[in-house]
Amino acid sequence: MSLFGFMKKSEEKKRPANKALIARIKNIKVLGAGCKNCHRQLENVKKALEVMSIPVEVEYITDMAKIAEYGVMSMPVIVVNEKVVSQGRVLKPSEVGKLLTEVK
Repeated sequence: MSLFGFMKKSEEKKRPANKALIARIKNIKVLGAGCKNCHRQLENVKKALEVMSIPVEVEYITDMAKIAEYGVMSMPVIVVNEKVVSQGRVLKPSEVGKLLTEVK
């Protein structure tokens, strides 16, 4: 606990695992050039998965030939189940969590 009783962001409470959501998410990839924003997006995706208790491995891809296969032009990119769900901006962990709950 931090000063004045406010919780630090690292002390966020984990949500109980949503089994239906876990079944829907097969794989997650973060595509990027290796820049600071791309690494930050990777960490935010991992934090969101941790908070949501979703045991999925996140793959980080920097190979431009593989990135070109997805037809994206701006990075960082989040790919869920081989579908591009976000590109061109760094999402906060809460935004990533919302995005993952909308996966079909």
